[in-house]
Amino acid sequence: MKCIAITGGIASGKSLFGQMLSRLGVEVLDADEIIRNLHRPNGEGANAVARVFGRAFLTSDGATDRTKLGDLVFRDHAARRRLNALSHPLARREALRWRDARSSAPFKAILVPLLFESAWEKDWRITLTIESPLAARLARLAERGLSPEAAQARIDAQLSPAERRAKADIIIFNDGDPATLSQAASRIFKHMEHITQ
Repeated sequence: MKCIAITGGIASGKSLFGQMLSRLGVEVLDADEIIRNLHRPNGEGANAVARVFGRAFLTSDGATDRTKLGDLVFRDHAARRRLNALSHPLARREALRWRDARSSAPFKAILVPLLFESAWEKDWRITLTIESPLAARLARLAERGLSPEAAQARIDAQLSPAERRAKADIIIFNDGDPATLSQAASRIFKHMEHITQ
């Protein structure tokens, strides 16, 4: 099955790009969805969080308290490393299971915010990064309710745009114009049609 992994900085337009590919018939999975499932009440991720960080980081129904845990890991590098060490192997296992499942789609695309940080790039045929101006990303994060400090902390926790561009096979620049991004999605769709298995 042909597969492409899509990454990019937070609020760069990955989800919108994935939606555009999906409308073209691509089977798309957001790795954040895998993480959400792992951290649901009594999920493997939530249980691991309880073991590593304590039950204070769970909600009353046994799910990971993602807000509380996020506040910790985006100001404590050691805590973030511990969280990644327990979450990433679980998420990778589910992502590879999805990758290898049969599909009638022309190809599959997975959205992975920390693709290169977690060294998942070798699992995918092609890697693509979506890059967007910092000011636009900060504005989108403000719309999501993040303070400027919280938004910058999340940006700083990821690779720099230059590092992502150096590692990715394909680079898409998203200046915020949906029509231009849609055209890029169509180009990628056509490109993948000519890639061998």
